[in-house]
Amino acid sequence: MTKTLTFAIFGNSYQKRRLSVIKDITDFLKGRKAHILIEKPYYDYLTKNCRMNLQISGMFSSSSPVKADYAISMGGDGTFLKTATKIATSNIPILGVNTGRLGFLADVLPDETGKALTAIYEGNYTIVEHTALQIESNGRQITECPYALNDIAVLKRDTASMITIRASVNGEYLVTYQADGLIVSTPTGSTAYSLSNGGPIIVPQTGTFCLTPVAPHSLNIRPIVISDDSIVKLDVESRSHNFLAAIDGRSDTLTEGTEVIIHRAPFTTKIIKRKGYRLFDSLKEKMMWGADKRET
Repeated sequence: MTKTLTFAIFGNSYQKRRLSVIKDITDFLKGRKAHILIEKPYYDYLTKNCRMNLQISGMFSSSSPVKADYAISMGGDGTFLKTATKIATSNIPILGVNTGRLGFLADVLPDETGKALTAIYEGNYTIVEHTALQIESNGRQITECPYALNDIAVLKRDTASMITIRASVNGEYLVTYQADGLIVSTPTGSTAYSLSNGGPIIVPQTGTFCLTPVAPHSLNIRPIVISDDSIVKLDVESRSHNFLAAIDGRSDTLTEGTEVIIHRAPFTTKIIKRKGYRLFDSLKEKMMWGADKRET
C-alpha cells in the first residue's frame, strides 16, 4: 500500500506572478490523494486577495512546528531561505519552485512542477544536504531564529563611520577588520551577499565557510575560507555603540560589547534536486559564464 504523503507549502504574499502554478500543484497533489497543508498567511493571501479556490487538508501558522514529508517553497531564493528557517530542525526536504527571478535554490520552473512532483512520487530524485550556520553569544540565543542557510553578517547600523571587528577562529586571533561589516557565509551563500562583496564561489559539501569583509578600509584585506567545524568569534566596536546582526537578511540590533559567536548549526538543510542536476551547468546558465554578447 502506497503511503499517503503530506506536503507543506510556503509562499510570499506580495508576488502575483505565475499564481496559476499553485493551483496546478494542489490539483496534482489532490490527484495523488496527498495531504496538502499551506502556511496560513499565504493561504489567506491566495484565497482572499487573489480569490483562488483551493481544496486543501489544512493550514499551519508561521510559528508552529510543521509536520510533513516534503516542503514546497513558492517564490524566489528569498522565499526559499524563509522556508528553510521555518522548518530548520525538522529535517523536511524542500522543493523550490521559482516564481521569482534568478533562482539558485528555487530552481524548478513553473512549467516543470509536474515533472518534479512525479519524480518525488517515483523516487527519481536526490537530496543534497547543505550546511547551515548558527549565531549565539556566550552560549545564549540572541535572536528569535539563530539559523542561516546562506550567511550571517555583522554590519554597521547607520550610514556614518565604519565599525571595527576583531575576529578570531578557534580561539586564535585572525585580524581586526575596519569595514562596513563582515560576512560569514556557507558554500550555499557564496553566490549571494558574499559574492557581491568579492567573495569566491564555493561548491557545496566542501566543508568550508568563508569570511568576506564588506567595504574594508584596506586594500590588503581579502576573503578567507576556513573549515566549517571552526568557531568564529567576533567583537565589534562602533561609534554608535550598536551594530546589526543580519541572519539570512533578518536583522537584529545588538549593543557594542556583545560577543558574537558563529558556528555550524546542528543540522543540515535538505534540498530536493531531480536526478541529472549539475551544479556547474546551473552556475554557467545563471551567471552567464562564457557568454559572449558579440555572438548573435
